Amino acid sequence: MSNNLFATKSVEKLIKESESGEHNLRRTLTATNLTMLGVGAIIGAGIFVLTGTAAANAAGPAIVISFIIAGLGCLFAGLCYAEFASMIPIAGSAYTYGYATLGEFIAWIIGWDLILEYLFGAATVAVGWSGNFVSLLKSIGITVPAAIAAAPLAYDGSSFTATGSFINLPAIILILVMTALLVIGIQESAKFNNIIVIVKVAIVLLVIGFGFQYIDPSNWTPFIPDKEVLADGATRYGWQGVVAGAAIVFFSYIGFDAVSTAAQEAKNPQRDMPIGMLTSLGICTLLYVLMSLVMTGLVPYKMLNVPDPVLVALQAAGPALSWLYFFTGLGAVAGLASVVLVMLMGQPRIFYAMSRDGLLPAVFGKVHPKFNTPYVTTIITGVVAAIIAGIFPIGLLGELVSIGTLLAFVIVCAGIILLRRTSPDLKRPFKTPFVPLVPILGILICGYMMVNLGFDTWMRLIIWMAIGIAIYFLYGRKHSKLRQQNEAPETDRVTVG
Repeated sequence: MSNNLFATKSVEKLIKESESGEHNLRRTLTATNLTMLGVGAIIGAGIFVLTGTAAANAAGPAIVISFIIAGLGCLFAGLCYAEFASMIPIAGSAYTYGYATLGEFIAWIIGWDLILEYLFGAATVAVGWSGNFVSLLKSIGITVPAAIAAAPLAYDGSSFTATGSFINLPAIILILVMTALLVIGIQESAKFNNIIVIVKVAIVLLVIGFGFQYIDPSNWTPFIPDKEVLADGATRYGWQGVVAGAAIVFFSYIGFDAVSTAAQEAKNPQRDMPIGMLTSLGICTLLYVLMSLVMTGLVPYKMLNVPDPVLVALQAAGPALSWLYFFTGLGAVAGLASVVLVMLMGQPRIFYAMSRDGLLPAVFGKVHPKFNTPYVTTIITGVVAAIIAGIFPIGLLGELVSIGTLLAFVIVCAGIILLRRTSPDLKRPFKTPFVPLVPILGILICGYMMVNLGFDTWMRLIIWMAIGIAIYFLYGRKHSKLRQQNEAPETDRVTVG
């Protein structure tokens, strides 16, 4: 049994299977498309919301260092993702990488875990988008009733309560529109994403460029505020606050790995996948650092603990920057919309890969005959995400997304170390530098941020994983194509490596 659970597929077999059969995805994405998808996934709630919250409650002006720490954790994981993506340029992301190195059972765990990142991530960001969209409409005189623009449930950390609202309709509509776009085609979706990314990056650059002219350097002093002990015994600020801030803003980087799910639709994946992931990560880290410097320079950091910290920072400059208010709201709406698009793109391709391996029903692997997209899983993902976004509050969803993503990063980093030892002669168009140092640092940083998440979040992860393991043993293991091949008579067996 254990041999079946941890049986691996060779890289050669994975690539061969991806190129055979009628259910194939169309290779249309360039390095520019992949980079834009990465930027589209990263620039969103982090730059428009979390920067202010983390500065006010944890790190002060040193939120800049927090972003660098979180960015380093993602960089180490990103370098490991880049090596895998160049070696195994097919759909499936960390799930497929796990199948090649750690075995089928661990691959299933990763695939099930990635649902937390992509499906729940799309729902989480859609809820945030709804709030920003309603505020933007209000600024131009259009009021959306709260009864149809907020979650009907609120969560206080221990129980759910009714809010009086019926449904979060804007969040549902956004997800359904993005789902329809993804069904029509990946190239069309990429073009739409490119437009949104250009708009939101332009607005971020406007805020940075004009904001720097009105900075008061005294707001950066002290850069790392002295540690404070709160009434409940908790602490904030100081170096501990900087690290805590890194755990908070880590959510800002979630999504760059979604680029790897599009490997089977890249024209030249061996070259373009590493470029797309690492370039988008570098661009976004630079923008985060500059934006956090501007925001904490324009206004004392303790004033940034608000839903719209960028607007509060701009207002500190007086009427001179009032013309940026509307554009800031537009940038937030555009930014969050593209994040939802990329998240909804990632999850169906995980399902697609799992279906090809027999771990999910064959219907999950169906590709549209005209659009060449995994339309069944895209529709299922969109409908489920819309239901979640329409009912649940953003705080509960966000915690699940963070711990699920960190777990995937840890496993991918471990996979690089293992594959270097078990298959040292494999062709690697991109090689992670300084192995095993880089993957070990990725494991340590991401693991430390996981440890800093609350007990309730860990319990939800354990329950989620228990459900996934039950599904694997009740369905996935019985229908696994790899297991069937391994248990076939010697004369019928296909070599799986």
